[in-house]
Amino acid sequence: MKLVCTSELFIRDLYRESTASEAIQVREAITADPVIRQEYKELREAFMELPKVTFHPSPTAIGNILKYSEATAVEISR
Repeated sequence: MKLVCTSELFIRDLYRESTASEAIQVREAITADPVIRQEYKELREAFMELPKVTFHPSPTAIGNILKYSEATAVEISR
């Protein structure tokens, strides 16, 4: 079976957004191919350097979002 690994798949794997079968495919590819292993390693190192940002919206921003949501909500009739 030919393994097809793309940078997009690697990134999804790093963010744990890949499916189980995709994660297995990535592990098999990085085990089997040194070029793919190096690419994955470089992406992982860059990923680890990204800041871990936590956002704390102001109460006003949260209120605005809730008002907008309420104003644009669609009622579902049963």
